[in-house]
Amino acid sequence: MLGEIAPTRLVHKTRLAMGDLILLTRGVAIEGTAILAQEKPERLWGRVDADLVARAARFLIEPGISVVGAALAVANVGEVVHAMHDPTEGGLATGLFELVAPAGLGLRVIREHIPVFSETDAICRALSLDPLRLLASGALLIATAPDGVDSVLRAVKATGVPAVVIGEVRPLSEGITIVTNGKFEPLAPAVRDEIARAFECG
Repeated sequence: MLGEIAPTRLVHKTRLAMGDLILLTRGVAIEGTAILAQEKPERLWGRVDADLVARAARFLIEPGISVVGAALAVANVGEVVHAMHDPTEGGLATGLFELVAPAGLGLRVIREHIPVFSETDAICRALSLDPLRLLASGALLIATAPDGVDSVLRAVKATGVPAVVIGEVRPLSEGITIVTNGKFEPLAPAVRDEIARAFECG
C-alpha cells in the first residue's frame, strides 16, 4: 500500500515517550485464529465446540482485520498520539517490540488487561499455542500521552472498535516485560509465529 501524507500529519514511532500509555484495539490473534479454524478443524474436533470453531473461521469478516478506520480516527485526535503499529507476524509480543524499538525504549504490559477472544483462547489451548505470539492482524497498538488517553479511547470506540489500555512505556533498561498476577517476566519477540509451529505439527 502506498500513499502520501503531509509531514506534519505523520505519526512516527520515534515520538514515543516515557510514560506513554499503550492501547490495544479489538484483541490478539484475530487472523491467526481464523486461519487455524479454517485450515486445521480436524485437529480441533472433539476438543473445541464446533460452534466456536465456526465463529472463529469467520474472524476475517467479523470482527475483521482492517485497522484503517481506527487508525484514521486516532490520527485525527492530534499530537497526544505518539505512535501506532499493527502487530502481524509474531503476534502481540513481536508487535510490542516493533513499536518501541525505533525509540529505544521499553514497555510494561499487564497480561490481565490484554483482550483475548474466547475462541482464540480455546483454540490455542487445544493446540498448545501462545496467543500472544500468534498472527495478530486485526489489532492496532496505539501509544498516547497519558493526558490524551480518554480522547483516543473515545475516538476509537466511536468507530465501533473496542480498545483498552494494556501497559505503559518504560526505560530501555527495563526491557519489555509482562506482568501476570503481579509477577514480572520478560516478553521477548517471537522467534517464529505460532502459526508456523501449528502447521509443522500436521
